Amino acid sequence: MDFKIVFGDSRTKARLGEISTAHGTVETPVFMDVGTLGTVKSLEPRDLSECRAQVILGNTYHLLLRPGPEVLAAAGGLHKFMGWNGPILTDSGGFQVFSLAKMRKLTPGGCEFQSHLDGRRIFLGPAESMEMQRIIGSDIAMVFDECLPYPCDRARAEKSVAQTIEWARASKAAPHAENQAVFGIVQGGVYDDLRRHCAEELVKIGFDGYAIGGVSVGEPEHCMYQAVDASVPFLPEDKPRYVMGLGVMHQMAECVARGVDMFDCVLPTRIARHGTAITSKGNVAIKAAKWEKDFSPVEEGCDCYCCRNFSRAYVRHLLHNHEILGLRLLTIHNVRFLNRFMEDMRAHIKAGDFTEWKEQIKKETTNERN
Repeated sequence: MDFKIVFGDSRTKARLGEISTAHGTVETPVFMDVGTLGTVKSLEPRDLSECRAQVILGNTYHLLLRPGPEVLAAAGGLHKFMGWNGPILTDSGGFQVFSLAKMRKLTPGGCEFQSHLDGRRIFLGPAESMEMQRIIGSDIAMVFDECLPYPCDRARAEKSVAQTIEWARASKAAPHAENQAVFGIVQGGVYDDLRRHCAEELVKIGFDGYAIGGVSVGEPEHCMYQAVDASVPFLPEDKPRYVMGLGVMHQMAECVARGVDMFDCVLPTRIARHGTAITSKGNVAIKAAKWEKDFSPVEEGCDCYCCRNFSRAYVRHLLHNHEILGLRLLTIHNVRFLNRFMEDMRAHIKAGDFTEWKEQIKKETTNERN
């Protein structure tokens, strides 16, 4: 993997970059669409291409359970298995240390999970996670880490950071797939000095990119920015920086202004399944009765397949009657919308008016209408 900065904003730390992978070049800042089990829910690879999605995420823990390493190895990796020719990034399973806290037991060597599917015991540590990511064949693999909850006391955070650094070292030393990049993950909760220490130790180990983890776990917005501010200054400028689990428009813009390049979140697909569309004025509940006779598109001026061909009234009708097409159309809209949002962001960085655009985005999207 190669990363180069092609343009820098003169008023903020925002930058335009290019990540070169074996499966194509990614323009940054980028939003990466989540396909936990090898699919962005309800969408085909050709839908993703039309939405101009650049990177798809897979999840090591979930793919380990289903379909399993044997199937993926026989298929020749996740790209061939799911029919996606673009770049893939895989989470290491470290987020499940947080999200499945009631079903796991931490040890110095990793984490023992009780499968949420059938109750069987599964052990995942740096070696196991990296081996699974090697089989998956992702373009970017994440180190195995412990994603901390919010709130978290300092003693717990100190212990976790020490463990995360050791696991990062072991992840780096493990075998990788050909042309597979490996990213370190900065942890440390809300403690600035721990964030700095973790970042500095990861840089000593040396990774192809660096993520800021342990955000979007229920903390107030200012704590999320605090975690970014405590991490970014201690990460190399010539490597991509990735805030994990973030997909809210004004928050991504604020993080880009701080020098962040990459984001991911389940938000666009999850809220689509509940009948909500992302628009330039905030989130809109398309299932609401007031759209029953509204024959305008979900978003005026949107170039997605849904907005080019269907009305709010029709999509509401589909959702109201539990038709699968309804959630599929909204998912197409939301995925395309966030990818178009990043295209607009890149254009404004290049034009030199990113700061004004960022403030306008915050003003418009934080006044959500239902």
